[in-house]
Amino acid sequence: MSRKLPVGIQDFVKIREEGFLYVDKTARIHQLITNAAGPVFLSRPRRFGKSLLCSTLGAVFEGKRELFGPLAGQPALAIDSLDWEWKRYPVIRIDLNAGDYTQGLGELNAGLRNSLERNAGTHGLSLRGETLSVMFSQLLWELADKYHERAAVLIDEYDKPLLSTIDNKELHAAMRNALKGFYGVLKSSDACTRFVLLTGVTRFSQVSVFSDLNSLVDISLDGRYADICGISQEELERDFAPEIAEIAREKNIAAGDYLDRLRRFYNGYRFSEKPETLYNPFGLLNHFYNNGRFDSYWFATGTPSFLIKLIEEQHINILELSNKQVWYEDFQKYDVENMAALPTLYQSGYLTISGYDEGRNCFILDYPNEEVRASFAGSLVERYLRVGVGCRQTLAVKLTDALFRGDAGGAVESLRPFFASIPYDLTVKNENYYQTAVHLVFTMLGLRCRSEVRTAAGRIDTLVETGEYVYCFEFKLGGAGKRVTAEDALRQIDSRDYLLPWRGKGKSLVKVGVVFDTEKRNIGEWKAEGAVANDGGDAPAEL
Repeated sequence: MSRKLPVGIQDFVKIREEGFLYVDKTARIHQLITNAAGPVFLSRPRRFGKSLLCSTLGAVFEGKRELFGPLAGQPALAIDSLDWEWKRYPVIRIDLNAGDYTQGLGELNAGLRNSLERNAGTHGLSLRGETLSVMFSQLLWELADKYHERAAVLIDEYDKPLLSTIDNKELHAAMRNALKGFYGVLKSSDACTRFVLLTGVTRFSQVSVFSDLNSLVDISLDGRYADICGISQEELERDFAPEIAEIAREKNIAAGDYLDRLRRFYNGYRFSEKPETLYNPFGLLNHFYNNGRFDSYWFATGTPSFLIKLIEEQHINILELSNKQVWYEDFQKYDVENMAALPTLYQSGYLTISGYDEGRNCFILDYPNEEVRASFAGSLVERYLRVGVGCRQTLAVKLTDALFRGDAGGAVESLRPFFASIPYDLTVKNENYYQTAVHLVFTMLGLRCRSEVRTAAGRIDTLVETGEYVYCFEFKLGGAGKRVTAEDALRQIDSRDYLLPWRGKGKSLVKVGVVFDTEKRNIGEWKAEGAVANDGGDAPAEL
């Protein structure tokens, strides 16, 4: 790409001075700082632009108007023409993202002390307090005395120490108590602050900033600021028009088709009752930087292990993670003893808002896009089934090839090595285990897969759609003297007319009955009707 894309750059000054592309959020920033009546909290998933937001706010409060006007061929930003005073305020920046807090409380204390001393040094001040809280308070009051102006306080990733230690209750409690005292300074020093913003992933209710600051405004679900981070569809088509045109030309596809795929793969994040959805900027920028290669850039930065543990401990049905209902108050209850999996998955970016019921103040959650749906399934396969990457890659080629050519039998047979590779020590309890495994495989491979699909006559175990085919899978559990057949499964599909809603839609319909053998811990017999119709027996699994 010919233009400079700010992949991984969170410094607003560097972006503007060195000619990197900047998606203009300053109109929304102006709205925020002129309307804020107290400290503000914003929750967004990791890699969603929170650090750049803090950096931009810092430049605004430092009065660096020259960065917001025309620069080296770059257009002026929206705030330049709005009614902002452009007066210089002292700014305190505290970024908690970098520390390795699993090493102990000393890492937090050292990081905060260094941050306070660095902020003080910038203004020619020297801190003498013995505790972090005293140092923070001293900094605020001395800045007010020196400049006769109240400070703008920007705390980025306030909850990183808490999220990093959530699996260590003793250390987590120590981190929480230390942060309560530190953030509590903001209440006692209210007269010294012009503007306060805290960003993070989650809202921990037991931290002082939430329990003590009655005036704290949580804008995380406020529709007025839903797009203050992230990239909207309008911004994508406006600001990335050269990249879109170049990639579409190189790939020899219509720009509209390319935009549709971008939307399916990277768009879908929603942070209020309003229907507007957003792109994760980290994934989108990496996609353009890598010449239009579709990959799981955001997901590859790491999935917190505690999320998988939450799903496991709270017995969340993986087959039904879509269309889940969560009430507004559920987003306000975060602490280590009371972390509900679904709100946590939402705030972490693995689920997002797909609908809103105003009457009940209830949000509907679903996966945001294809990247997250497929990648999260891959993480669950690794966690629950402990299947190696090599087996998964081989499976991907054989399974998808079979499904796209209408060969249900080939698809079923390709699953045998997969089940054979699952370690023997994993407990196989019921049919749901096998159904969940198949669902995760289909989803991991990016296939359009739904399980437990409700119809007028019952529930389809698993439904998979490709461009030309609709596959209806019915699973049965056999072995240990239990006599069921693949024919029984097909009869259930027919008797309940599962495929009726898909008739006349222009796709070939395929029925697949599969019996899992609990003794062999693998697929037993199977039968398919439609497309490449064939029967299957107990073929040996290949490792």
